[in-house]
Amino acid sequence: MNIKSMVICLASASTALLSAVAGADMTPLDDDTLASISAQSGIYLSGDVSINEFGGPLQNAYFGDCDDEAKRCGARLAFRVKEDGGWLVLDDLRGKFAFEGLTLRIREINDGFAGDGAAFDGHVLEVGLPNIVRYDDVRFTLGASSTARPTDPGFQQTNILNVQMQGNVVLEGNLLLFPTGNP
Repeated sequence: MNIKSMVICLASASTALLSAVAGADMTPLDDDTLASISAQSGIYLSGDVSINEFGGPLQNAYFGDCDDEAKRCGARLAFRVKEDGGWLVLDDLRGKFAFEGLTLRIREINDGFAGDGAAFDGHVLEVGLPNIVRYDDVRFTLGASSTARPTDPGFQQTNILNVQMQGNVVLEGNLLLFPTGNP
């Protein structure tokens, strides 16, 4: 599935969900009609995300009692950085953030980029950054770990950076995601 098809599917799913909530009727489109629609790809997203705002539900030898603020009870995201190497982790992730105006659309690149655009001559997914992201007590620890989970045998972790965010951050610009493989 190429990027354009993914965005059309995502836009169709979003439209279907919003229509169902609003009680509106939808008329299905056949493939020929859908293929003839152009310049319609793209969606506008707003959201409010909470991640373990009040700590996680776990209680064990590593995490301890999550009601104790000194304990680490937020979410954990672990990313293996090498096939046989260690893990990059976002640990004790918690808080709330909200955004309005994140956009997704298909963009054709066929010029620019110091001449590379003409050589590429294809479609990319353009992620338009929202103007303001609001953070409410968002915090996490960036670390390097020997294992994905703290309960795995041989676990050792080195915390590199602790982050706490509160308030508004202005984001401007676009992120272009270039496809790889067969179009």
